[in-house]
Amino acid sequence: MIDSDTPMRHHKKPIISPLRYPGGKASLYTRLREIVRANDLTGGTYVEPYAGGAGAALGLLVTGQVRRIVINDLDPAIYAFWKAITTEPQEITRRIERAELTVTEWSRQKDVYLNAPRDDYLNLGYATFFLNRTNRSGVLNGGPIGGMDQTGNYKIDARFNRETLIERLRLISLHAKKISVSNSDGMSVIKRYSKRDNTLIYADPPYFEKAGSLYLNSFADSNHSDLAACLNAVKDAKWLLTYDNVPRVADLYNMRRREVFSLNYSAHRVTKANEVMVFSDALTVV
Repeated sequence: MIDSDTPMRHHKKPIISPLRYPGGKASLYTRLREIVRANDLTGGTYVEPYAGGAGAALGLLVTGQVRRIVINDLDPAIYAFWKAITTEPQEITRRIERAELTVTEWSRQKDVYLNAPRDDYLNLGYATFFLNRTNRSGVLNGGPIGGMDQTGNYKIDARFNRETLIERLRLISLHAKKISVSNSDGMSVIKRYSKRDNTLIYADPPYFEKAGSLYLNSFADSNHSDLAACLNAVKDAKWLLTYDNVPRVADLYNMRRREVFSLNYSAHRVTKANEVMVFSDALTVV
């Protein structure tokens, strides 16, 4: 069993996701690529039951490491965003091109985000995207960059580079037929895909102590326990899991291999934190 105190290497990554996520796992791209190759999963399916920004998933797909990705998120706003950009990329692109980067528009999009019907994925998805790009650290329940009075050092448009964002959407649209988007409970996704061959599941659930998360859906202790029971029950499938490095993880996954790694967080201020990666018995770890 691995329970290392030596942090793993921090890798550069392709930046493809249009969303900003504090502590997003796109930085694990190189490690995940190595795991895909070591397990003969090149050309297979990669699944993120708690996708969020899906940075690693998109990196693996666009660079040809996997043939198909599954982006699942129980948060209806995050789901709406992925649904919108994979089915209506031209409309989202048009809105980005015409976006008014003002506090007035921010307030309007905030209202859409809070009040739009959950099945209005186009308007809800765009509002989610707009707030993610214009809020401090991308946190959806936060305020705009620069404040409501726009007196901060950075203004509301600081993270809204139209050309870059449109190019990311264009790249994703080229691969849209290889992307499955769903709005299910993460454990149901794990149970479904754990039965399939040539599949890697990467679970990155809401953490025990992680602050500044974009998730509207936090986990209670019972949720963490249920997830552990779910993953431990399919130890012969190929999966890995990341968590904040707290003692409870070692308790829940005491029979699984574990490895500590360091990750930079960008919520409010840049910090580095140790996290832990847990591996299924069937996974070849490199």
